[in-house]
Amino acid sequence: MRLLTALCSALALLTAPAWSDEGHHHQLTEKEVGSVHFVTSCAKGVEADFNRAVALLHSFQYEQTRAAFTDIATRDPGCAMAQWGIAMSHYHGLWGNGDTAAGKEAIHKAQAIAAANPQTTAREKAYIDALAEVYPEQGTHQVENGQRFEEKMGALQAAYPDDSEAAIFHALTLAITAPKTDRTFANQRQCGEILEPLFAKYPNHPGIAHYIIHCYDNPVLAEKGLNAARAYAKIAPASAHANHMPSHIFTRVGSWDESIASNARSAELAAAAEKTSTNGEARDQRLHAMDYLEYAYLQSGRVQQAKAVLDEMNSLPTIPGLTLTGDYALAAVPARYTLELGNWQAASELHARNEAVPWAQAITWMAIGVGSARAGNAERATQAEQMLASLRDATAKLNNTYWANQVEVQRREVAAWIASQNGKAQDAVNTMRSAVELEESMDKNAVTPGAVTPAREMLAAMLLLQKRPQESLVEYETVLKTAPNRFNALYGAASAADAAGDASAANRYFHALVENAAGEERPELVTARKKLVVTSQKMSN
Repeated sequence: MRLLTALCSALALLTAPAWSDEGHHHQLTEKEVGSVHFVTSCAKGVEADFNRAVALLHSFQYEQTRAAFTDIATRDPGCAMAQWGIAMSHYHGLWGNGDTAAGKEAIHKAQAIAAANPQTTAREKAYIDALAEVYPEQGTHQVENGQRFEEKMGALQAAYPDDSEAAIFHALTLAITAPKTDRTFANQRQCGEILEPLFAKYPNHPGIAHYIIHCYDNPVLAEKGLNAARAYAKIAPASAHANHMPSHIFTRVGSWDESIASNARSAELAAAAEKTSTNGEARDQRLHAMDYLEYAYLQSGRVQQAKAVLDEMNSLPTIPGLTLTGDYALAAVPARYTLELGNWQAASELHARNEAVPWAQAITWMAIGVGSARAGNAERATQAEQMLASLRDATAKLNNTYWANQVEVQRREVAAWIASQNGKAQDAVNTMRSAVELEESMDKNAVTPGAVTPAREMLAAMLLLQKRPQESLVEYETVLKTAPNRFNALYGAASAADAAGDASAANRYFHALVENAAGEERPELVTARKKLVVTSQKMSN
């Protein structure tokens, strides 16, 4: 993933102060970041720049957004909404990793300016008042803060029904506050109901397409997000995040070539932005794209390209300021590479980054544990299970139930494989089933394309190893309903069907595998093609 020389000048638009009035700086255009019309009482001279800043905000280009709104605040000190924009740039609600102190300072400035400037409208004060909920004076729970923000944005939308921006930002808050355990996806459906009519009316608005993708990033609604996914990067082609986001939907539906194209371009843009980034945001974006890229390469059988992503990631110089987004990718990419390819020894030799948050460290320890158990290294596997229990408890002490439960899923997976290696077949299955139940009680976090290996896929593999192919096939088929075209699930389903004597199902899954994966780097593809040839010959005789 080397940067293309021909792209350098275009990529610079996200790394230079493009909002400056100086003639030698490139001014971002609507064709590059999308079209936004956000009415304010601020000076007419900053109107176009304000709209560009909001467009960047809608694409989560936080560092550039912050600089743009800071410039507007300097040029128009009475513009309270410029400080609102700065505060919004510090609120990363979907990941919970923004700078709360800086955001609180900005929202206080917004409130003070709004109170002192009689030109500030009631509508603008409502925006500021709503956002202040995520920056309370007393340290309340992040989830509760987000819920109060959503409620006030809902009230703002109702009070100003002609304000499309109020509706769009309200939809975002619905995505942010959607409970990970709500399998009806009620918030996400309401979000779609708000945004779909607006998407038809404003097809070049970056936030509408972006938030449709976030709200439909689940196994139930993903197909509904394809139109937005295929439009978003065209709406805001200069944004690294806008190029990446479509892959959330492409991953959900198993469209690997589209995901690869999205994330290769996103990683290039983010790498260019790193040159002038003053914090870890550009690197976070780059690593986020690389994780999704790794996932897509592995699911499509492109082993060498997956290895190239891993090697490039390992070659990057360490920088400060990474958040969970970057920490997650740094842990997930090597874990995916080793476990997806069944390289158990390599997985057992991975090293966790102690500076990462506990639930990012847990990814590595899960890979170590599974790899060690399956490689026959009982002592290392037991160490991994114990570390996962400790990381689970550390996460729980931070009042982060969601990630504590995710780490517990990983601990159970390792425990199940330890039981399997110890000859306790039914205990292993029972423990793995409990991991499946806990994992599937939650939806994935926005930071990841999916579990490194779904617990149900591990269960299916375990059943196949125990020579229970019919049961294994049922589990693999269930995996494929929520994670279409996963390489190992397709091959596992085909193998289980073949072992169960179900030639029709085996042929169907072998065919799906060769349709969705490329080359001959993975021996499973070679086997699948041979099986299909044999089947074809039998049918022709």
